[in-house]
Amino acid sequence: MSLFDPQAGTYTADEVAERAGVTLDQAKRLWRALGFPEVGGEAIFGDRDVAALRMLTENLSNDALVDFDLAVNLTRGLGQTMARLSDWEIAALVHQAETRHGSVAAGDDAEDGSEAAVAGEGGAAALAAATRVMVGFNDAFEQLMLYVWRRHLGAAVARLEAATSGELGTTQLTVGFADIVQFTALSNTLTEQKIGDLVELFESRCADVVAVQHGRVIKSLGDSVLFVNDDPIRAYDTAEGIINVIGRDPRMPDVRVGLASGSVVTRLGDVYGPPVNMAARLTAVARKNRIIIDETTAALLPADQFETRRLPARPVRGFGIVEPVAVRRN
Repeated sequence: MSLFDPQAGTYTADEVAERAGVTLDQAKRLWRALGFPEVGGEAIFGDRDVAALRMLTENLSNDALVDFDLAVNLTRGLGQTMARLSDWEIAALVHQAETRHGSVAAGDDAEDGSEAAVAGEGGAAALAAATRVMVGFNDAFEQLMLYVWRRHLGAAVARLEAATSGELGTTQLTVGFADIVQFTALSNTLTEQKIGDLVELFESRCADVVAVQHGRVIKSLGDSVLFVNDDPIRAYDTAEGIINVIGRDPRMPDVRVGLASGSVVTRLGDVYGPPVNMAARLTAVARKNRIIIDETTAALLPADQFETRRLPARPVRGFGIVEPVAVRRN
């Protein structure tokens, strides 16, 4: 029984499946798709678990658009998103509380003189403070999640309607990949706390720039960010903006950005296709705080606004011999 899920365990997995009107195999598939580990015969489920499973499956039909396989697919996306959001929320709150309580604890003297005792007390106080905030903030945050989901759902439909490709799920985009230069070597010189702060600042600044230019962050990988934009000029402005707020800030590390354009497949909240791979490969070519693009993107940028310069041909993994293109505004 959890503070955020206070129902007592009443049913086993077999009993939940029976009460929800599905097979045990179907119940297990949905449970795994949500990201939860399988359990044996323990009675850990409650009435809300039954209601959720019944709600998810009661309108399914093999003849309908949403069949069981699609339900599992959508459930997996929900589970992965909620798991990451939950970790993000808790980590952010604990970090904030730890910063405040840690400064207080550091000024206190442990009776046994142990720094570990002080740190432990500070950590416990930070966790307790973060938990109190989460309990009070929970209802408001649930409403916020619903609001944001609906806004993003509407935006996703609008993007699909505006797609120039005749095939649903495939569209023409400019893909950008921003990468911190020599992050591994840099992280070896920093404390764990400073690494976390650096990654958080890098991701948040990149996300702000991408949003301003009407793009989307597809995913963050700690030392890199993958983003897309349907306008190559805005994609360039995004890349330039990331360099300005990261690479040109003396407190931040250098960064490099690769841009590639073409047809990509959008699936499971991600993007796939040659432009995605090319954008990532181009970051290895780019000098620090520079933008490197492929030929397709160069052709899409107006010649009266941008100056492009072909770089020496070189082998690029997965693409053979490629001539990258350096670019800057006139």
